[in-house]
Amino acid sequence: MTAARLQTGLVLALALVCACFSGCTSADSKQQQRAQAAGPRVVSVAVAKVQQQDVPVYLSGLGSVTAFNTANIKSRVDGQIVELNFREGQNVKQGELLIVIDPRPYQAQLDQMLAQKFKDEATLRDAQLNLQRYTSLIPSGSIAQQQVDTQKSLVDQLEGTVRTDQAQIDNARLQVLYCHITAPFAGRIGLRQVDKGNMVHASDTNAMLVLTQLQPISVIFTLPEDQLQNVSRHMKNSTLPVEAYSRDDQTKLATGKLQTIDNQIDPTTGTAKLKAVFDNTDNQLWPNQFVNANLLLETRKNSTVLPTAAILRGPQGTYVYAVKPDNTVEARNVGISLTQGNTTVIGSGLNPGDAVVTDGQDKLQTGSKIEQRNAGPGIPANGGSANPNATPAPGTKTSGTNPSGTQAP
Repeated sequence: MTAARLQTGLVLALALVCACFSGCTSADSKQQQRAQAAGPRVVSVAVAKVQQQDVPVYLSGLGSVTAFNTANIKSRVDGQIVELNFREGQNVKQGELLIVIDPRPYQAQLDQMLAQKFKDEATLRDAQLNLQRYTSLIPSGSIAQQQVDTQKSLVDQLEGTVRTDQAQIDNARLQVLYCHITAPFAGRIGLRQVDKGNMVHASDTNAMLVLTQLQPISVIFTLPEDQLQNVSRHMKNSTLPVEAYSRDDQTKLATGKLQTIDNQIDPTTGTAKLKAVFDNTDNQLWPNQFVNANLLLETRKNSTVLPTAAILRGPQGTYVYAVKPDNTVEARNVGISLTQGNTTVIGSGLNPGDAVVTDGQDKLQTGSKIEQRNAGPGIPANGGSANPNATPAPGTKTSGTNPSGTQAP
């Protein structure tokens, strides 16, 4: 009986000790939670470094590819086609024979004109000999001056006849030449509209074939009229490159150079046309193809850049959250010089090497504690890589405007 009571007492004592220990632990845990809640909360954010590099400034416009030269080849004489010396889609050289129209009727006319000239030349020679005889008789008085003058007039008339014959011969030879149609320039032949044996006429409205020059080739694109003075000023200093991108603005097709600006502005759209020329050696551009044209206006050397995602806007203007050495942030006002795709050029407020928050800013305020999610600089490849000579990645659409939407200075 005594042993049972002793065992029961030990159990109760042990339970009391456990209860006391559990109560103390719970109290300590609650105190720690309250302390953590009262302390600053750590925010996970993405961070990027402010860098210094060259930034290309682009102006973008919608454009259409235009053949450098286009010829609708028609017949200048009437006749039957006897030869077609080309294939559809063939590339031909300048002067290459394409079509032969039966030249025999025109060759017969040429032979007739040559014979007529030969006859008239014989008559002229006889008249000239008689004139020489009459002239030699004038000193002796054996011939009247009137007869000499008449003979001289006859010689002049026959010379005029011979010259007329020569003009007709030249015209006949031209008709024979028109029967042999050659390429006026190097280019690509389209689908033919006639076949061998067809009759063609000089009055036909439809072309026998269309020849287009694809190398080089041109692109006509438009820019707002406010940007023309800036483009014209840079054209005086150097040749401006132009890049042609596909319809979806993702694939770079070709690189050329700006040739000229149109001489007038379209009043309905407030835009002007510009013409760029491309070598097109790989035939990436075709007439009437829609493209996006990016004009490289200038390259700003040693610019201070950061990702556009870091830029915030508030009542006091544009600002960023700059990361301090103790992993806290502060709101810092910045001046923006240019926004170029995913990259922004900073004029004031930051220095190369500073770190800024690019994601998670909605949970921050000045003094907030942060935890960096990324280890790298985080500058996009289309304008923010560490390479100072980096160029935008293919397919990146750029606008050449600052955040207010005005023309890039």
